Amino acid sequence: MIDLTARDIKYITGVGPQKAEILQKELQISSLHDLIYYFPYKYVDRSRIYQVSELNGSMPYIQLKGKIIGFETFGEGRQRRLVAHFNDGTGTVDLVWFQSIKYITSRYKLHQEYIVFGRPTVFNGRVNVAHPDIDKPEDLKLTSKGLQPYYNTTERMKRSFLASPALARIIAIALQGITEPLRETLPQWLLSQYHLMPLTEAINTVHFPTSPDALRKAEYRLKFEELFYIQLAILRYAKDRQLRYRGYVFSKVGDHFNTFYSRYLPFELTGAQKRVLKEIRQDVGTGRQMNRLVQGDVGSGKTLVALMSMLLAIDNKFQACMMAPTEILANQHYETICAFLKDMDIRVELLTGSIKGKKRKEIHEGLLNGDIDILVGTHAVIEDTVQFASLGLAVIDEQHRFGVAQRAQLWHKNTYPPHVLVMTATPIPRTLAMTLYGDLDVSIIDELPPGRKPIQTIHQFDNRRESMYQSVRNQIAEGRQVYIVYPLIKESEKIDLKNLEEGYHQICEAFPEAKVCKVHGKMKPVEKDAEMQTFISGESQIMVATTVIEVGVNVPNASVMIIENAERFGLSQLHQLRGRVGRGADQSYCILVTKYQLAEDTRKRLEIMVRTNDGFEIAEADLKLRGPGDLEGTQQSGVAFDLKIADIARDGQLLQYVREIAQAIVDEDPQGVLPKNDTLWAQLNALKKSNVNWASIS
Repeated sequence: MIDLTARDIKYITGVGPQKAEILQKELQISSLHDLIYYFPYKYVDRSRIYQVSELNGSMPYIQLKGKIIGFETFGEGRQRRLVAHFNDGTGTVDLVWFQSIKYITSRYKLHQEYIVFGRPTVFNGRVNVAHPDIDKPEDLKLTSKGLQPYYNTTERMKRSFLASPALARIIAIALQGITEPLRETLPQWLLSQYHLMPLTEAINTVHFPTSPDALRKAEYRLKFEELFYIQLAILRYAKDRQLRYRGYVFSKVGDHFNTFYSRYLPFELTGAQKRVLKEIRQDVGTGRQMNRLVQGDVGSGKTLVALMSMLLAIDNKFQACMMAPTEILANQHYETICAFLKDMDIRVELLTGSIKGKKRKEIHEGLLNGDIDILVGTHAVIEDTVQFASLGLAVIDEQHRFGVAQRAQLWHKNTYPPHVLVMTATPIPRTLAMTLYGDLDVSIIDELPPGRKPIQTIHQFDNRRESMYQSVRNQIAEGRQVYIVYPLIKESEKIDLKNLEEGYHQICEAFPEAKVCKVHGKMKPVEKDAEMQTFISGESQIMVATTVIEVGVNVPNASVMIIENAERFGLSQLHQLRGRVGRGADQSYCILVTKYQLAEDTRKRLEIMVRTNDGFEIAEADLKLRGPGDLEGTQQSGVAFDLKIADIARDGQLLQYVREIAQAIVDEDPQGVLPKNDTLWAQLNALKKSNVNWASIS
């Protein structure tokens, strides 16, 4: 079997050292394997030849067969353009180029037959085709029966004559040069059982399909494999950890939990909170280490669930810790937990970078001798100097802010790794959660506590600012507070945005009666915390900020969130920002301010925000609109998101299907010893050795 990864693309006919270097820099293609796994992003049917007399300006891509009967150039300098008059006997169409004019006139000859391919438009009453593909009729044998592949290319590639048609020709030559079948990456039994196309046929067909049906089968085979190996890696890792690591057994629900539940619980738990607590209780009673992700919108009561889980640990003679990504959030959790526990005999301490000297030493000693029951802190909690007597449960808040390596440090605090409870207020679509957090059990808190009013979201154009400011004055007069969020700190010449500095001065002028504070990411942590503190304490009524407030501050008195240039934010980010208000019992408002002219997908985003407060619906929509690459956490998840053909948003059903198949294989062959699965484990090891990062997830 040939090793495709060892074959350099510069030796393929038509490539050479210069083009090889461009392909490496622009697309990271350096081997024959990289090249044949660079898939088309779309296909166009080139099986039909149209006549010029049939053309109009509203048609998609078309194909013509005829001759160039003359060239003309128009304009000067940058405005210069080349027009070729192309005739097929039924009429004449203009072919237009704005670049590479010298190359075009030297390459294409008058009165010679060509196939022209492109999109017709009408300009000054004449049909023209800009920058068409032009081929000799005999060169189109490969795709004359079916669909023409289109590949993503860059401007630099186009300037170096490596546009999509050139890339297609190189791939065609490369595939023709592979004379023996490719090494199969799935075992024969799997191919037969799930009716999958063999790899060699799938690769050839996905580049040069002979029919839509053949293309569908080839794409299915390649998507199946890509998603299957991601799930197999995750589930095998989870199974391996399950077999290798025991967990502490929390055998009882004791006095601390029961006292809190009967005397100090501020309100009745929602059904969702009860369900999640039951799932956690089952996990910690099994003798296996718990790894559970709790998802819930802002304000759904995750902290209370985490606290009650920590009380379970204390009842079973263990300590618990809670990690937050910022000092402000750690302080907030500490104050919330102390307020919940009131007069209960439980020692809670806070450990952040600001705590120094004697106090820090006291905390270290209290952890080591077991006097401290609950430690709340930032990543200072996982420093080597921090040692526990018996850490039984670690709660990690806003998990995507911590890297894999940081989270793994918790495991070395004990004989056994502690139970891990991961919390996030960023709703993650089910399909993405299966991949990002595939080895974690997922719980969802999908109810808000009683008494919370849904936030009212309004989309407003920026020419109605005065009426909006009047509404804000009314809220401030009633004793409420307001956030105003801007996308940038300093003015950018390229992007005409309201910037924070200018906005801050405008707000100070518009609201002379209010105290205004300002927070952005470039401030020193001490300054930022001081400004935030004036807002949290109620001393300032308006906070002008960038998205640094997305995770963190809990100000129940804040009832208005104004987001300037809302068109610049993704859906999940808008939802996170909106979650800063609506934390008290009062009606809260989120106002999305935009310019009047908006792109279609931006309008859709804003309509979704106005229509629903459901974080999961919003996250699903965000995934469909933006794709998984933009979602936070993917870099630290430990799963490679460099998907070459599958799409997490569109292929969710297939993802679920392959996960079930992978789970059955891992359950049947946990040690990876069955001969029928040799191909699977060999391919998984090959993927681990390549640039795919299958690091542990939690």
